[in-house]
Amino acid sequence: MAEPPTRTRRVDPIIALAVLFFLLAVVFAGAPLLNEPIDSLASALLLIGLAGVACIGLFVLRGPVEAPSDTDQGAETFLNALDEPATVVGADGRISAANTAWRAAMGAAPRLPKSGSAASGLFAALAVARRGELGRAELKTREGVREALVSPLGGRRFLVRLPGRSDKALALPAGALEVLNAVAGAKAPPPKVLDAFAAASPFGAALLEGPDPFSAVIVQSNAALSDLAGGGEAGQVFGALITPKSLAEASARLAEANAGHAPLEVHLARDPTRIAHLYLTQTGDRWVAYLVDVSEQKQIELQLAQSQKMQAIGQLAGGVAHDFNNLLTAILMQLDVLASRHPVGDPSYEGLNEIKQTSMRAADLVRKLLAFSRKQTVQRESLDVGEMISESEVLLRRLLPEAIKLKTDYGRDLPRVRADRSQLDTAVMNLVVNARDAIRSHGGGEIRIRTARVSAEEARALGYPTAAVPQAMVEVSDDGPGIPAEVISKIFDPFFTTKPVGEGTGLGLATVYGIVKQSDGWIAVVSQPGEGAAFRIFLPVYLTPEGVEQAPAPTVVAPRRPVARDLSGAGRILFVEDEDAVRGVAAKLLRARGYEVMEAASGEEALEIAEAHAGQIDLMISDVVMPGMQGPELLKQARGYLGDAPVMFISGYAESEFSDLLEGERDVTFLPKPIDIKTLAERVKQQLAKAA
Repeated sequence: MAEPPTRTRRVDPIIALAVLFFLLAVVFAGAPLLNEPIDSLASALLLIGLAGVACIGLFVLRGPVEAPSDTDQGAETFLNALDEPATVVGADGRISAANTAWRAAMGAAPRLPKSGSAASGLFAALAVARRGELGRAELKTREGVREALVSPLGGRRFLVRLPGRSDKALALPAGALEVLNAVAGAKAPPPKVLDAFAAASPFGAALLEGPDPFSAVIVQSNAALSDLAGGGEAGQVFGALITPKSLAEASARLAEANAGHAPLEVHLARDPTRIAHLYLTQTGDRWVAYLVDVSEQKQIELQLAQSQKMQAIGQLAGGVAHDFNNLLTAILMQLDVLASRHPVGDPSYEGLNEIKQTSMRAADLVRKLLAFSRKQTVQRESLDVGEMISESEVLLRRLLPEAIKLKTDYGRDLPRVRADRSQLDTAVMNLVVNARDAIRSHGGGEIRIRTARVSAEEARALGYPTAAVPQAMVEVSDDGPGIPAEVISKIFDPFFTTKPVGEGTGLGLATVYGIVKQSDGWIAVVSQPGEGAAFRIFLPVYLTPEGVEQAPAPTVVAPRRPVARDLSGAGRILFVEDEDAVRGVAAKLLRARGYEVMEAASGEEALEIAEAHAGQIDLMISDVVMPGMQGPELLKQARGYLGDAPVMFISGYAESEFSDLLEGERDVTFLPKPIDIKTLAERVKQQLAKAA
């Protein structure tokens, strides 16, 4: 058996020079002591210390002796079987093994050339070899320039050969590349324990043994895995930490060829509501599993998706309500025309009155849709929450049967909020009615309304995750059956209801949601099956423009404006409305009351009429949302032709939707749809009287 070649050690001239100067320094330091008799303990200790320093210095400067590894010796053994010069190098060009022919051709350099034209070509060949192809470069040897072939070995190692002149020399002996790949680029052995990083990591980590990670047993796990999954003891099957359904899905994904290194999303058996990302790496028959808790991230994603869905539904509901308001306005005005022809006592009066009542119910339904879409007209005021609930309590008790008790709990130091009183009354009433219906159908007997002042921290703990300022909380709870988990995510969707057909519109909670959002608030629901449900409305504490909380003020009841009896008048009105049914009947009824009405079906047409009758128009009535030119834009362009004439906007949307577009305008009022002719004629007469 041939002896392995001995590894010669090169002498670094810099290190040799450093050793020489170090020895001279030690000799010069000890020379005075050598010429003097050693008659003191100090002199003896100094000599001993110098000798120790000299030994240590020589050991350090000598440097470590590199013992060739078994892998390097094995690679060199196989390289020596080749007739051509060959070496194994790393990605940085450092030589880890070479045969005798290579050293004879290239010398004992520890790495490939790293400068000159040959170096650039050689490292380009290494880049080609990284892609699994054969790289070629020219290399300067002692015999002249020769072609070098670079082949990938695996493990970021490469075989570099200098083949002979003949074509046969390009081919390696059969199986040589496989042997070299096995020796020089062998994979690391399977881990025996978790590394220090995994053991101390804040996420779950486990070392598994078995061909399949989900049926493999746990060899070792860190403390975080036990806290997260409630298990992880040695010998436990890793798949037992995951719910069966999630386990089947993860196994199927792992089996897919294109799964790659993407994490597997799993639900934990300890708490199925907890979601984790599972990362797996395999070495031999052992796996390292990392389990990262992403429950909060998933919850935020769900909340964002729910918010986007509600916003989209709200926009749809607002658009439908706007168009429906136009139809209702036309119906109500036509009913006014028919009512004037069929007074009380006429056989048709009762039928017309029934149609009007049904239309008003439809108008109320539209208001709920607008409330949900946050496009309802609001009149905000400073409210005392406790006072508002107290005044509504009598009405709320009338909504409940005797078997259901209503209890109120008023907190101390209740703040004031800025909101629309009628809207908040509607929101609380809807919540009470919803609780009543739940108790009626499934049992229970008590509804409780609680008001309190809560800090931002308390609000976050009670279900308002982004609370940043103190809040006023109104909680409506019951002791009914609670809300099922599969339903709770849908309860604020419009037209969603669990009541029997014909008993609900599905807009009660959707309306509450819209009212709260339009009031810059938040609504949270807490429910456990069999323990009832609690709806919590959070409204920010109202601060004055100076940033000071507004103190309670005595309520001043404004005198009710008397209803105008004589609705006739005189004046020239420009009526702008893209809906023909609304514009036609409104103009007809206003003409019947003495007004001269000019009609326009668009903003562009109205602008032409205003220009043609500049200074002659007494009042402009315009829709807000129209194809082409919008109402506010029309006003800005036509103001020069209108002079000081007042302007009245009518729309199914809330005034707040476009009020910022009217900044700086004067004598502008708003009338929400649907409207009847009596309301319209009364407002027209008021505006003309003010401008007179």
